[in-house]
Amino acid sequence: MTDTLVVPASADSADRTVATIDLNVTGMTCAACSARVEKVLSRLPGVDGASVNLATERARVRFVETEVDPSRLVEAVEKAGYGASVVTAADTPAEDERRNLARARHDLIMVSVSAVLTLPLVAQMALEMAGVHVMLDPLWQMALATPVQFVIGGRFYIGAWKALRSGAGNMDLLVALGTSAAYGLSVWQVLAGGGTAIQPALYFEASTVVVTLVLLGKWLESRAKRSASSAIRALMTLRPDSALVERAGRLVKVAADAVLPGEIVVVRPGERVPVDGLVIEGDSQMDESLLTGESLPVDKTRGDTVTGGAINGDGLLKVKTTAVGADSTVARIINLVEGAQASKAPVQRLVDKIAAVFVPVVVALAAITYASWWLIDGNQLAAFVAAVSVLVIACPCALGLATPTAIMVGTGVAARHGILIKDAEALERAHHVTAMVFDKTGTLTEGKPTVSDIFAADGDTVRLLELAASAQQGSEHPLARAVLDAAHAQGLVLRPLGQFRAIPGRGLQASVDGRNIVIGNQKMVMQAGVDPTALNERAADLEAAGRTVMWIAEAGAVLGLIAVSDKVKATAAAAVADLRALGVRTVMLTGDNRRTARVVADAVKLDDVYSELLPEDKAAAISKLKADGNVVAMVGDGVNDAPAIAAADIGIAMGTGTDVAMHSAGITLMRGDPALLPAALSISRATYRKIRQNLFWAFVYNVIAIPLAAFGLLSPALAGGAMAFSSVSVVSSSLLLRRWRP
Repeated sequence: MTDTLVVPASADSADRTVATIDLNVTGMTCAACSARVEKVLSRLPGVDGASVNLATERARVRFVETEVDPSRLVEAVEKAGYGASVVTAADTPAEDERRNLARARHDLIMVSVSAVLTLPLVAQMALEMAGVHVMLDPLWQMALATPVQFVIGGRFYIGAWKALRSGAGNMDLLVALGTSAAYGLSVWQVLAGGGTAIQPALYFEASTVVVTLVLLGKWLESRAKRSASSAIRALMTLRPDSALVERAGRLVKVAADAVLPGEIVVVRPGERVPVDGLVIEGDSQMDESLLTGESLPVDKTRGDTVTGGAINGDGLLKVKTTAVGADSTVARIINLVEGAQASKAPVQRLVDKIAAVFVPVVVALAAITYASWWLIDGNQLAAFVAAVSVLVIACPCALGLATPTAIMVGTGVAARHGILIKDAEALERAHHVTAMVFDKTGTLTEGKPTVSDIFAADGDTVRLLELAASAQQGSEHPLARAVLDAAHAQGLVLRPLGQFRAIPGRGLQASVDGRNIVIGNQKMVMQAGVDPTALNERAADLEAAGRTVMWIAEAGAVLGLIAVSDKVKATAAAAVADLRALGVRTVMLTGDNRRTARVVADAVKLDDVYSELLPEDKAAAISKLKADGNVVAMVGDGVNDAPAIAAADIGIAMGTGTDVAMHSAGITLMRGDPALLPAALSISRATYRKIRQNLFWAFVYNVIAIPLAAFGLLSPALAGGAMAFSSVSVVSSSLLLRRWRP
């Protein structure tokens, strides 16, 4: 039995756990359908919220586990006239693609048969327009039109009946009403009139052309939507199915999902890495372009991390597994991209409101059109043709597809370039950003500081380094790692660490061999009752050179200074220049000293810099920027950055950083390259422009097309063709986003 994918989201209390579940929804044909399903689900007791995506044909529902059974959600959707099933582990993008291809083949067969039956009816109309009077016998026309209307076009009647049964309207209802009116009048003319005199009043070609073109439009639309979701399929192909694992002293080939954390996997030259892990033996290069967007191979050696899905170069590697399956990086990327594509942008709310009343309004307009023509002109035939044209030209599909298809393509192309967008709301907010706030270490700098200078008050630099490294054994801070690396490089034997206490943004206190050591910034040692005056000048010189200075003190006396340097990233200055070109203000917030911060800020030409800040100070600084009218994006990579990332309008996490920062962020950069920052804003702006463009044309289409049909300027056949291709044009327009490049 396949497991249902239910994800616990939060626990409000001991007996109220809110979970999220995805449903496959079939039978939706337009925005009115998705709006109807969303309303049905949202009104269920215990449902906290629902979002239905027409493009992906899925519903995401938040519900209280103790109050709602997933089967009730399925029943509610089915009662509304649509098919539904809970998304399970078996519903992979590959399986979805298989089902979609099967449905596409069936639709293509139906379109082809419909076209063959429609062609003689269209041919006689075309010849008539060319002055050649050739007319099929009315009974032959009816014989050709009947299977198109009721067999091939039967799906419209089924959809219309389900919509009416649930008290709603949709595109199927409009098509069924319009084609039935044209077909019904023609049949009545044939049965009541007979003979050639009534032939000009037959509209069999109108009903068959509308059915054929609408089905053709749906087939083309489904092809375009599959293309829009190609990013997910590309990610699914990354991880190999099998892995070579060392077990009991020999290599065993096993399924990739069967590899256990801690096991040793052998990756041969040219193979894809099957798991996330740590290189324990070997040297090679890896192509990580489909994961991070980095086009150049990345060197890998002992101690480096590797990601499942990357392509190994010409070296043999042994990798210790750290994550497999759902915990792997590829799986997390897929979940993030799927979540973004399933989410709904705030701008979609207006579309949903319009879609909810669209069909009833169009039916009312068709009735008004018929009545107006009859009363003003007295020509019932002209009134009928105009009313049918109004019914078949109105298109709620284009409105429903305008936003989700653009989001699907935009988030997919962003992921291919190493930019992961959490949801549609983050995508929409990012295009408004006016201020970009940076952390320093690991964001603008490499995040790999190295010890550059050691100054001991007593002249014994080796002893000072040994003491400082011993005290920092309990720290994960980058500066502590730099000191520990320097001690290990000199072969120093560290002393046992006693008590240890880290003070965020300032330093640490530790006990080494019974000595109480304080290591941190100048404020830290001053608060410990130490007078730093004797070393102030030397510290100032180091800071002016861009070094970060650590003060080491004990029992009221300064023991010395250790300075570390951290190179500015090669692409940081160009990224800041690109952001300025986009009209974005650049600001750095750092806990480092003022002089060092200024050196980095000047190197990359930032607009503003705030230094010597605690984590809570960073959040306060962001709040002030927001109060000044800025839409603020915060970029960081560490635990200390999480409060600031959460405080910003949108958080951006470097993928090289911690899970805490990534969890807080709306956008994650898969590699620590500042050049991806202007690229993230660029794809956000491009996607949002495409959404507005799609919505504009969808609205304009209906605003112009419906009056033209009402005034009798469009035949039903032309109206059907215009309706069919309006939704195709919207999806095709969204696909142009695939040409975007950073």
